[in-house]
Amino acid sequence: MHISTATVATAHAQRYMVQLCKHFGHKVTAEFDDQSGRIAFPMGETRLAVAPEALELSAQAETRDDLARLEGVIASHLKRFAFREPDLAVDWRPTPA
Repeated sequence: MHISTATVATAHAQRYMVQLCKHFGHKVTAEFDDQSGRIAFPMGETRLAVAPEALELSAQAETRDDLARLEGVIASHLKRFAFREPDLAVDWRPTPA
């Protein structure tokens, strides 16, 4: 299992988490509450958590290629939803499994 995490600085963490879960929920399994969410893709899973002034992301997949694809999908959609925050950065860091 390959895992990576990212802490995305934003004052709108809950809004973006809900937006991501609702958006992907039309195609894959996605669930969320006020503080956390989970999106299950065919290539892996992303967990989201609301923190003070940040959105915490954790992605996991069986292969490095699937993990890279998952990271790209989540980051690109989050940046699109956060168009009012042009400096928003999603910097994935590998995590030991």
